[in-house]
Amino acid sequence: MNAHDKPTRRIELTLHKPWFALYAGVRPTLVIEGRGQPVQWGLGTWQVPSDQTVKLGVFLFNRLWRFGQAEFALDPHHAPAIKYRAPMLPFLRGRLGIDTD
Repeated sequence: MNAHDKPTRRIELTLHKPWFALYAGVRPTLVIEGRGQPVQWGLGTWQVPSDQTVKLGVFLFNRLWRFGQAEFALDPHHAPAIKYRAPMLPFLRGRLGIDTD
């Protein structure tokens, strides 16, 4: 079985920026299993393995330091809808988890 034959599923990740934040022009970075990629605020979909736990992380970077870090281990039995909430202050952690709304 090669890498292309592994079972996968799509997850939805909603990235929320607070309506009032003490930083501007900052975009999130999504990390899936150690590989980072810049993303946009709002809703996005990604393909992940469906038969194993996947480590997800999100952080913000303002050209000086990383902040708003949050991590979540997505198990195969978890719902495919995940939400990240960024902090209002540029030295706090964010929140990442299953979207219950």
